[in-house]
Amino acid sequence: MSDADPGLFGPDSVTWHLHGDPMMWVAGVRALYLQALHPRAVRGVMENSDFRKDAWGRLLRTADFVGTISYGTTEAAEKAGARVRRIHSRLKATDPATGERYGVDEPDLLLWVHCAEIDSYLQVARRSGLPLSDAQADRYIEEHRESARLVGLDPEAVPATAARLTEYFRTTRPLLVAGPDARDVDDFLRRPPTPALLVPARELLWRRVANLAYNALPPFAHELYGRPAPPPQRVTRQLAATGRLLRCIPSRVRWQLPPGHILKAMARLGPDTRPAPYKLRRQEAILNGPGGAQQSNGGDSTRWRKPG
Repeated sequence: MSDADPGLFGPDSVTWHLHGDPMMWVAGVRALYLQALHPRAVRGVMENSDFRKDAWGRLLRTADFVGTISYGTTEAAEKAGARVRRIHSRLKATDPATGERYGVDEPDLLLWVHCAEIDSYLQVARRSGLPLSDAQADRYIEEHRESARLVGLDPEAVPATAARLTEYFRTTRPLLVAGPDARDVDDFLRRPPTPALLVPARELLWRRVANLAYNALPPFAHELYGRPAPPPQRVTRQLAATGRLLRCIPSRVRWQLPPGHILKAMARLGPDTRPAPYKLRRQEAILNGPGGAQQSNGGDSTRWRKPG
């Protein structure tokens, strides 16, 4: 590897290898479904963006942000985070229950969006066959206290392990509801506006992605939306089959899609930094060390930078 800036995470991170997987698109749709169940969080989106007309643009902008913080330089990641914080600081929304105005950058709302996203990436990756151990799952969650910092959260207030993430969802569950805004998101994701010529492709491809993302939600989300899903074991088999199919597409072909964050990172750091699932197995052997003693230094609060 060269001496070039590895960015916030770098090739030795779980994030580096997980975020290069094609199943992240399914995970992103799952995250939207989950995020929409928080009435105040989804209201902020509906009041401050033209979601119904520009949902594709929103998805692509989110993907670009995730790609930038995952594979871009430290400077690029910090600038992307500052831009998000600046935009959020100006936005207000109306509480659907009380009618009061609030800022969309309230920590509890940012935390919900963050946790729903990280949980979705992790769950879809693991259930679709990516070889992540429990220790690596914890390491991934801990790594993304850094991305939480970028959007304005205190990293110390963000779950750092799978157990703490599960506990966060348990305590947040009473706040969640499939209100009118969540129904709008659900309707869009199931039947997005599409030019007439592309309707067959929507039915053939997109509907399957949206259904799989919905099916991959936790049971409490299915209960709130009121639409049943197949048994979890069958969903896991569906995710694994889809993962095998998508991973058959050569990575160099997949990574050509704009804006090409991974290829730019490899050009900056060298071809040996190529994200690959097999490196996760190798990484786990190093993480455990001789005799299986875990060598991770996760949770060191001295690592966190101050937002620029």
